Amino acid sequence: MQVPSFNIVEKLNSVNFGYFRRMEIVVSGIRSTGCLHLGNYFGAVQNFLKMQEDPAYHCYFFIADYHSLTTHPKPEDFKKNTRDVLIDYLGCGLDPEKAVVFAQSDVPEIPELYLILNMLAYKGELERVASFKDKVRKQEENVNAGLLTYPVLMAADILIHRAHKVPVGKDQVQHLEMARNFGNRFNHLYNAEVFPEPYPFNFTGAPITVPGLDGTGKMGKSDGNGIYLRDGADVIRKKVMKAVTDSGPTTPNSEMPDSIKNIFQLLTLVGDKATVDQYTEAYNNCTIRYGDLKKQLAEDIVRFTAPIKARIEDIIKDTDYQQKVLRMGADKARASASATLSEVRRVMGIQ
Repeated sequence: MQVPSFNIVEKLNSVNFGYFRRMEIVVSGIRSTGCLHLGNYFGAVQNFLKMQEDPAYHCYFFIADYHSLTTHPKPEDFKKNTRDVLIDYLGCGLDPEKAVVFAQSDVPEIPELYLILNMLAYKGELERVASFKDKVRKQEENVNAGLLTYPVLMAADILIHRAHKVPVGKDQVQHLEMARNFGNRFNHLYNAEVFPEPYPFNFTGAPITVPGLDGTGKMGKSDGNGIYLRDGADVIRKKVMKAVTDSGPTTPNSEMPDSIKNIFQLLTLVGDKATVDQYTEAYNNCTIRYGDLKKQLAEDIVRFTAPIKARIEDIIKDTDYQQKVLRMGADKARASASATLSEVRRVMGIQ
């Protein structure tokens, strides 16, 4: 594949950060706990792609590798997982010439701001976070402090670039509210307007939760219920045909159970309206054949992911390109982060 020519020093010298401050700053990221799936794409990446093309926004899209440390990855897996997310980002169409694409661990200003914001976060409010309570139920043997303070690190990710808009999934909205609280708390305590208020943003309106194939909950990397952007056609077909269904409707226009709603929601994301209407009508008149519905869904997913998969396969081979993207992204992200942290330290009296 063709590699863009990156003259990092020249690009950094030409950056007018005052101009970027007049634009709306966008920040978002995905944890590096494995390759990206359809839930990551429709819940986050499709918004990234739209925002990077909009001249009203200056975008920072990162790989949240520090966040993955709560699961204690092996060193070799930590590096691989970070590269996998980078490759999938680029395969989906993120453009390092239009957005700042970087790894969280390449920006040391983030953990310093994380430390400072921890002094403004209270144990009680962190223990009430829905995602923390969910993790406590699911992994009683590994309830570490990083899980408790996850919203604080997320706040540091966002506030370090003084973000205005944050494309997040439905399950992250509470964390974003806490980031606003921490930023406002800092501004009030130090009588300074350092941090603007960040708000969730989604081009489709309400945040999207993409369901898994097991009939319960959202599509997730740790739940084994996802379809990955790198999955081949045969793998996708096999996964979809195993999707949870029921015995079928017996009363016309009956309400769909959650497992069937999930299949239709996936079909709506990857298929066309005429196809969705066809199967909806078949469900409502009790003539639907779930086998046909699943085959249709599988083929639509194969069609949708095929060009992404092809680009991913090209980028995997080009390690020089991957390294150049990370290096350029780190330089740009640090330029923004260091300016913010310098202001934070100044108003605190640290320097």
